[in-house]
Amino acid sequence: MGAAALLMLTGGATLAHGAADGTDGAPAPDGGGHAAHSTGAGEAGPVGGASRTGGFWMRADGVFSPPGSFVPSDALTYDTGLIPAAARIEVTQYADRTTTRVGTRLRGLVPNRAYGMHVHTSPCAADPASAGPHYQHRASATADPVNEVWLDFRTDGNGDGEAEARHDWGFRDGGARSVIVHDAQGGAGKRVACFTVPFSS
Repeated sequence: MGAAALLMLTGGATLAHGAADGTDGAPAPDGGGHAAHSTGAGEAGPVGGASRTGGFWMRADGVFSPPGSFVPSDALTYDTGLIPAAARIEVTQYADRTTTRVGTRLRGLVPNRAYGMHVHTSPCAADPASAGPHYQHRASATADPVNEVWLDFRTDGNGDGEAEARHDWGFRDGGARSVIVHDAQGGAGKRVACFTVPFSS
């Protein structure tokens, strides 16, 4: 299956999917490559994805804005003091037969600050609680980085941060729908931003 991409012009979001089967000739994660680039609202760069081991990848980019903004966005900030409007987020997923890897990069946040971040079960909405609880591999089991996808990070002096989580399990179909940024690291904290992400099972 070849790569396919969907460009969402509203909110400056870019979404790319690819089948990591080598048919499109572009390297995918674990092969040194990546998916689409977003250089601004309505702009997208090359799309590609392949892996020598088989699997697939996904990449979604968003620009944060408050709920109800004139230009809708899949990336919502509930606290512009911690997640300023126009800050950016990228979420990637790569999965093959043995590994699921979720990564994130954020730009334009508060410098030198720790944030928590987790995959959640429902899409974002104006109410931060709408994203539901943390996605859990074994439902109602332990709330920890082994059973959940934790992407805690600390920003540098420019307000940029990144994190990655690896697991030997994959998402249930339709079970993972967003990431929530929290004001503190660990298993809880105030929900300060949300990004709706089309994770694949």
